[in-house]
Amino acid sequence: MDTNRLLPILGIAAFGLLTIVTLGIIYLTLSGWRDRQRREQDRRASR
Repeated sequence: MDTNRLLPILGIAAFGLLTIVTLGIIYLTLSGWRDRQRREQDRRASR
């Protein structure tokens, strides 16, 4: 395969992987934040 054809494919693949990883980090951060909020609400309700 010619290098000139391979570089755009690798660039698109790298961008796709970066996007997937970024979205995963955002999802985990938001789910952790929501869990903390729920725990605080439960703690306030049990007082």
